[in-house]
Amino acid sequence: MAHILLVEDDKSIVTNLSEFLQKEGYSITAVDGQRKCLALLEENACEYDLILLDVSLADGNGFSICRAAKAMTNLPVIFLTASGDEYSVVTGLDLGADDYISKPFRPRELVSRINNILRRYGKATALLEYKNISVDAVKGTVQKDGQEIFLSALEYRLLLYFLNNQGIVLSRSKLLEALWDIAGEFVNDNTLTVYIKRLREKIEENPQNPLLIKTVRGLGYKMGD
Repeated sequence: MAHILLVEDDKSIVTNLSEFLQKEGYSITAVDGQRKCLALLEENACEYDLILLDVSLADGNGFSICRAAKAMTNLPVIFLTASGDEYSVVTGLDLGADDYISKPFRPRELVSRINNILRRYGKATALLEYKNISVDAVKGTVQKDGQEIFLSALEYRLLLYFLNNQGIVLSRSKLLEALWDIAGEFVNDNTLTVYIKRLREKIEENPQNPLLIKTVRGLGYKMGD
């Protein structure tokens, strides 16, 4: 599981982005300023795989962090910039940033850019497994018994959530919250029932007697013991 250091002082962005990226299979550590970020890097930079960095911070700025990070580590850096701010983009790239994405950004595009950079740095190791099912969260591929299977975006997100919460009983409300799209796509209770059924049809040997995603009567669903 790739570990992303998110440096952003807008609390709503931190909350929404962290939840979204965790659902996509990443581990997130978030800090809101320059001093906290540099302290973490000085303490244990090897713990992180990528820095997701806002340009404007209440405490310092992203340019200083990028310069320091590139001097002390080999971590890739993606800048989050205000839309149309050409100066920030050029300055960030000149300082060694690997990519930038403009706010407001599309979450799926951000994930794609993160994955591309992780592959380039040889850090693409986000493999999640349970029994005969494996998911490469960096490549976005799913395999059953070693053969690739194809899931819709919601089926994929649902499977990732189960894999990241193995052994935990997940209520329907928790699953609905997990499927809520950061861009505002509404997922209702009926939709959840449909997608669990479809996911079981693709990953279970016998969808009528599921052994991977089990129903816990009166409580919800569970993957793993």
